[in-house]
Amino acid sequence: MVRRVGLLRHPGSRTLRTLGLPYTGGFTARISKIDPHGVRTTVADHLPSSQTSPAIGSLVSGVADVAFIGDTLYALKGGAGCSHGLTNTANGVVIVNPDGSWKEIANLSLFQKLHPVAHPEPDDFEPDGTWYSMVSVGDAFYAIEPNHGELDKIDKSGKITRLVDISASQGHIVPTAMTELFGGIFLISNLNTFPIAPGSSSLFVATKTGGFVKLISGFTAVLGLAARNGKIYVLEMSNAVNGPAPHTGDIVSVDLSGHKETVASGLDFPTGMTFGRDGNLYVSNKGFGFGPGEGEVLKITLH
Repeated sequence: MVRRVGLLRHPGSRTLRTLGLPYTGGFTARISKIDPHGVRTTVADHLPSSQTSPAIGSLVSGVADVAFIGDTLYALKGGAGCSHGLTNTANGVVIVNPDGSWKEIANLSLFQKLHPVAHPEPDDFEPDGTWYSMVSVGDAFYAIEPNHGELDKIDKSGKITRLVDISASQGHIVPTAMTELFGGIFLISNLNTFPIAPGSSSLFVATKTGGFVKLISGFTAVLGLAARNGKIYVLEMSNAVNGPAPHTGDIVSVDLSGHKETVASGLDFPTGMTFGRDGNLYVSNKGFGFGPGEGEVLKITLH
């Protein structure tokens, strides 16, 4: 069962070809919290944001993901940097204070420029990156960057370490989604390039020591992952041939034997997914392609 429970203004970042099609930048990204009744409250505002030209859909980037260490909120910036049209800014991780102010603790734009991956895609290269997913484990963060193709560790002190150069073994697969399985073992999936080719995305397992292996294939345009009770839930942004197209997003559950089952369908460009404490899935829907204020958070009740 799918039920709309709230609104989400900012969808996070995406990875598309930007060669010759510049960004415009501003400070309109924000972090919101939504209560069980669907009431939205601003937690932090005026974070860096950027928008591509109308020629490729006016897609918006900003706060890509959030994570907690204890009761302290941190956010991953994906829409900052000179290449996103914002001089004197950088993509990175920020700490969010209780009063809504925020401060950068790690400069990921600089790290990427000083530590290039093995096989960046020249026709789809974003110097400041388009960071997408971040999880916290212990006192550190682990973040995925899809444009360059990398998994990095970020300490609270600001130290950044490359764990996996995904481009070196997989090429330009556009890794986007991640979740921790257990004990520092991460599950990762990818969007892949456009136009969409159904079945061209996969699930991978990554470790803190740099291991990276393919687990299960046959998914499409993945932008979110969650795992619970021996099942993995995969958020497919669109499964349309030559898409993306509206009303074609879905959630697929898969067990470790590879058995797949669709648990929700008909979603509109969903961009993220997580489990709530109530055991239900929550999905950011209408993550792009819709006007300001039209984004949604959906509650997916699992039977």
